Amino acid sequence: MPANDALRDLTDRYWEARLEASPLFATFLGDHRFDDQVDDLSEAGDAERRASWAGFLAEAEALGDEGLDETDRVSRRLLVEELGDAIATIDARLVELASDQMQGIHAELLTIAGQLRAAEPEHAAMAVARVRRLGDALDQAADRYRAGLAAGRTPARTCIDRSINQVDGYLRSPLDADPFAALAGPEGWDGEAAWREELRAAVADDLRPAFARYRDVLADELAPASRPDDRPGLCWIDGGEELYRQLIHLHTGLDLSPQELHDIGMEEVTEDLPPQYRVLGQRAFGTHDLGEIFEHLLSDADLRYRDADELLAHATACLDDASAAIGDWFGILPEAPCVLTPVPDFLAADAPAAYYTPPAPDGSRPGEYHVNLHDATGRGRAETASIAFHEAIPGHHLQLAIASERTDLPAFRRLSWGHTAYVEGWALYAERLAEEMHLYRTDVDRLGMLASDSWRACRLVVDTGLHALGWTRQQAIDFMVDHAPVSREEIETEIDRYIGMPGQALAYKVGQREILRLRAEAEARLGTAFSLPGFHDVVLGAATVSLAVLGERVRVWTGT
Repeated sequence: MPANDALRDLTDRYWEARLEASPLFATFLGDHRFDDQVDDLSEAGDAERRASWAGFLAEAEALGDEGLDETDRVSRRLLVEELGDAIATIDARLVELASDQMQGIHAELLTIAGQLRAAEPEHAAMAVARVRRLGDALDQAADRYRAGLAAGRTPARTCIDRSINQVDGYLRSPLDADPFAALAGPEGWDGEAAWREELRAAVADDLRPAFARYRDVLADELAPASRPDDRPGLCWIDGGEELYRQLIHLHTGLDLSPQELHDIGMEEVTEDLPPQYRVLGQRAFGTHDLGEIFEHLLSDADLRYRDADELLAHATACLDDASAAIGDWFGILPEAPCVLTPVPDFLAADAPAAYYTPPAPDGSRPGEYHVNLHDATGRGRAETASIAFHEAIPGHHLQLAIASERTDLPAFRRLSWGHTAYVEGWALYAERLAEEMHLYRTDVDRLGMLASDSWRACRLVVDTGLHALGWTRQQAIDFMVDHAPVSREEIETEIDRYIGMPGQALAYKVGQREILRLRAEAEARLGTAFSLPGFHDVVLGAATVSLAVLGERVRVWTGT
């Protein structure tokens, strides 16, 4: 078999194994073959997946680059990286620590529930079977948490509290509003009424009791053994320092030490950003004092929303403005639209201000920009624009929708959710790009852009502080309060996210800095021949890649 055909056969078989290993992910992508199945979170399931990934990795390494063109060489390299990361994740037993409010199976299920649909009557019947089996995944996750406790891998108490709050919110919600019972069914199906009753019964009789059992494990077993707020980081558990270094590599793709990352963040927060605040603060508020500028952004009543409708209208306007402008800044544009959707009430109190989910590859679901309307009157106007440009356009929607539509590339490149530093780095780069695109309407919006940049720079400081330097939760909160004009409530939610997802928050600033560095190098190399839309197409045109591969693509483009 020619090398390129052998590689495509390998990537196709690998992707099929990925979908079989995660039926929920398959359904999310619009593949309904596994709609009656759930992900196996057991230790035996991990062992089976590890053996499968190791077999694919051996094939990819043995194949080599001989006979492959540039695109296929990149595919092989990315496949090797992805398989290596997947094996490392299993070996690190990260599932034992995934009881938090972001990565926990409960949070994943509650978040994905509203994204699923039963396209045909046979899928509807499969969906009922799946709902009855979702409790298995919850029970398996609880067993893995217990194994973690037995090995001294205790969770952080603040994350357990937030997880319990999420589950309680779900269990308190009326059955009629349950996202699993309200699963979208086939259009115009005359059997929907009977199916809906069967689905409701599965939720009431099987799923909700499973969530209640899961909740009891969180409250009765994990909470009493959890790490207190003065020891929330990984460095407080056996092997935590080495685990944190592994997570830095998994999330950034780079071998940076915690201290290096800490120092980069400190330099941006204390030296690079303050002069920019002073210029905009003088124009917007008549002061260049950082404390006064931050106070305006946080406390000025005129910069607060009157209600959720006003917040929603502002976010919608930002999305509309960006959608209208992108044609002048990008050669490659996605076909899938991006729509704005409020965060469900039962998730809102413990969810971030906004997040994005990519479109289904089959076109059955658009890209969705989820806006959190919880406590809208406590939200400041300054942050809305930069968040919209990060999560939707020109941020995540362009990158992930374009990736999914590159049907000439292997599915694992188009549809995988890996390479966090590339994906989140692009979105943070997009916030600054939006200023070049003249999307920020006011200096208050621009100050929100700076606040967002401060926020991500602070992440380098507090994430490493918590997990490598032994910081307390309060110490991390206080640092962000002092150096980013973000509300204390939002900072507390964010700090708890960093506690629960060590290393993930580092990816944003690391990726942004790398994209900006590559752009500066390309501009210097090409001079007047440099094209910003061309650069953007190089960055986005190969779907989801690692930062190392991105650097190679840019260097080839510039002829370096």
